[in-house]
Amino acid sequence: MTEDTDITLPRPPVIAIRHAKPRDLPELNAMIAALAQHHGDASAMTPEKLERDLFGPMPWIQALVADDGQGLIGYAILVPLYRAQEGKRGMDLHHLFVRDGQRGNGIGQHLVDRAREIARQAGCDFLSVSAATGNVAAHRFYENMDFVPRPVTGMRYLHALN
Repeated sequence: MTEDTDITLPRPPVIAIRHAKPRDLPELNAMIAALAQHHGDASAMTPEKLERDLFGPMPWIQALVADDGQGLIGYAILVPLYRAQEGKRGMDLHHLFVRDGQRGNGIGQHLVDRAREIARQAGCDFLSVSAATGNVAAHRFYENMDFVPRPVTGMRYLHALN
């Protein structure tokens, strides 16, 4: 006969995907800087600018964070879009980032899934995202999540207002 014994297996950490809170601003700012550095850019973001844009009198963006209970390990930023000629609302997945050492664990997929839910709840018809031309890993990631590639046509012009 065999004896029954209880075996306790290590449990993977529970990851919460939630809206950013004011207490998240320093970690969120650090992850934005890490993403900028990954792309060879410098970040001009500050916790104060994030506070203005997330929680100010006229919120401009939404941020989702992946929280493992010990800190933030990823984020997504959403910005509204509009196609006037089609009468369609959309949401741009402006940033998607998962910290080194956490990639490949499904966190990015969970952030995208939550972004889809938020876009649907806002009455959006589409969720869009862009990836740099040479970023093949990002292209595969988004295509595996049923995003359809669309060519970018035309020029975008900017006029500084300050």
